[in-house]
Formats: sequence, C-alpha cells, structure tokens
Amino acid sequence: MVDIAITPANVIAGANAQRTSGTAGETIAAGKLLYQDPATRKYLLSDTNAAAVDARRPVGVALHGASLNQPITLLTSGDITIGATLVAGTDYYASDTPGGICPRADVGTTENVVLIGLAKSTSVLSVAIQVSGVTL
Repeated sequence: MVDIAITPANVIAGANAQRTSGTAGETIAAGKLLYQDPATRKYLLSDTNAAAVDARRPVGVALHGASLNQPITLLTSGDITIGATLVAGTDYYASDTPGGICPRADVGTTENVVLIGLAKSTSVLSVAIQVSGVTL
C-alpha cells in the first residue's frame, strides 16, 4: 500500500468546500480520512479493512490537526489542496492505513473500495466520497 504523502500544513479547503465539524476521538493530522463513531459521535481515522463496518466508511478529510476531545473540521465534498503530489486525472481511494489516501492501483485484497475523489491537478483533489460496498 502506497499512500500519498501529505504535508498537513499544506492542506487547504477550496472555495466550493462543504464542511462539517465535531469532536476528535483520537489524535488526527490534517489530510486524514475520518469516520464518525456511532456510539461516541467522535471522529476517528478511517480504515478500509477494519473490523468495524463504520470505520470503513469515511465521511470527510480533516482540515486541521486535533487531539483527543478537541474540535475538528472536515471537508465532506468539494476541492481540497491536499498537501501532496497527485497525478492529474487519477482517481484516489481510502486505504488500509488508518486515515490514508491512495491511488486505485494500491487498493488491495480484503479492502473495501471507497472512492475519495479525482485529482483536478497535481495538487487539488475534488472530493466526492463514494462507498461502494465492495470488498476485494
């Protein structure tokens, strides 16, 4: 699994970004994929091969870092300068590394396929999360 290398300080929401906010359930860095725990309502790092079904369904990308019980804001759709080098026109997916994002070629066996978005350029990802329900 080769995730994109995100520089958290360079993660910036685009003008068309849709956001939501809540409370961090663990330490989170900007650019990480998050899901909301149904029991605690806190945001945690998503993981496509986690035992918990909810953990395999990210709802957004962290726009800043947060520690346990601190406020966190997520981009749920729209453009984001992700702080990593992308390949324009490439589709990007949730990975089995907690919070990670990878190209389709790196989605492996036993992982749930979750499209995060398409690269509009070498730095901007157009986020439109689609949970397929398919496990490879």
